[in-house]
Amino acid sequence: MPEQDEHAFLAAYDPRAFAPVAVTVDVVALTLRQGALHVLLVERGGPPFQGCWALPGGFLRAGEEDLDTAAARELAEETGLAATGADAAQAALGRVHLEQLGTYGAPGRDPRMHVVSVAYLAFAPDLPDPQAGSDASAAAWHPVDPLVRPEPPLALAFDHARILADALDRARAKLEYSPLATAFLPPVFTVPELRAVYEAVWDDKLHPGNFHRKVLSVPGFVESTGATSERGGTRGGPRARTYRAGPARHLHPALLRPESA
Repeated sequence: MPEQDEHAFLAAYDPRAFAPVAVTVDVVALTLRQGALHVLLVERGGPPFQGCWALPGGFLRAGEEDLDTAAARELAEETGLAATGADAAQAALGRVHLEQLGTYGAPGRDPRMHVVSVAYLAFAPDLPDPQAGSDASAAAWHPVDPLVRPEPPLALAFDHARILADALDRARAKLEYSPLATAFLPPVFTVPELRAVYEAVWDDKLHPGNFHRKVLSVPGFVESTGATSERGGTRGGPRARTYRAGPARHLHPALLRPESA
C-alpha cells in the first residue's frame, strides 16, 4: 500500500468498530520453601472475585510495555522486589527464569469484559516473603500440592486453577529434558539439593544413588566446582561435592520421571 494511502487509512480508522478486548498477564511463580514446591498467590482487594486468591497479574499498559516487561513488573511488585530499588530488583529478577506458558481467552473467563490473559511461568530461588501490590489485600506463598488436588482448599479466581495446573505440567516436563531445575537453586549447589528440586516438582521420591549417576552422566548438565560443602552430606559422612549449572540447554539423555521411565 502506498504511504499516502496508509496515512489516509489510519486517519479514517475507527477502533470502536470492533468489540473491546483487554490483555492481561498472569504469573505462575514457583519456588521451593521448606523443601516443598510453593506458588505465589495474592488475595484480591476488590471485585471481581474480591477476597479470593489468584495468581499475580494485571492489565498490560498499552503503548508502554511489552508482555515480557509486564510479567516481570508484576512479579517484582508482588514479591516485594520492587520495593528494594530498581537495581536490586533487576539483579534479583536476573536469577529468575521467566517464560510464556500459554494464552487464555475464553469469553467468559472474566466477568468484566472479554479479557485475554498471557500466562507466564517463573522458576526462582530464594524469593523473599511477598508484599501485596496496590490492587491486592494480601500476598503469600502457598504449597502447590493441595491446590491441584480434586478438592483444593482454595478456589482460585477466574480460570487460575487451570493455569496453575498447566504450569505444573509444564514444569514437570521441562525438568525431564532441560536443566531448568538449577533455576530453583543458588549458583553453587549439591546433587542432593538438586534431587530435592526434582522430588518437590515431581512429587515423588528418587533413589539417591541412581539420581546421582544419572545427573553426572548427562553431558553439560552440571559442572564440578572442585569444592565441597556440608550441605547435602550425611552426618558424620563425607562432605558433599558442589556443582554449578553447566552449558547444556537440553538434557541428553533425559531425566525421565519414574512413571515415564
